[in-house]
Amino acid sequence: MPDKLKILIIEDDNFLLSMYATKLELEGFKVLSATDGDKGLRMAKKDLPNLILLDLLLPKKDGITVLEELRQESSTRQIPVIVLSNIGQKDKIDRCFSLGAVDYLIKAHFIPSEVIAKIKQALEKF
Repeated sequence: MPDKLKILIIEDDNFLLSMYATKLELEGFKVLSATDGDKGLRMAKKDLPNLILLDLLLPKKDGITVLEELRQESSTRQIPVIVLSNIGQKDKIDRCFSLGAVDYLIKAHFIPSEVIAKIKQALEKF
């Protein structure tokens, strides 16, 4: 895996955000972070990360809207997105996959090391 792949974490929970950022940095990734959907979308367009870890419940712009807008832009359309949310409703999960999310992880079901493993798996495919 190339050095310093960029991961953008869009998550409004500061504790989770710093925990995932720390773990990813220890794994050798460059981490970018945004605490609301608007900022996350702007950063995705500007920085073109290798992968986005996206929460759904976000201030200013929810994760599904962020995903829709990422897919509408030619520059961000191909960026793999892993949704990391506590929302487990099938319609939301299906919507994310229909918008091209590569994975959907329910926060309560995954420990951070498993999330990191999913990120690495997704990056190997792209």
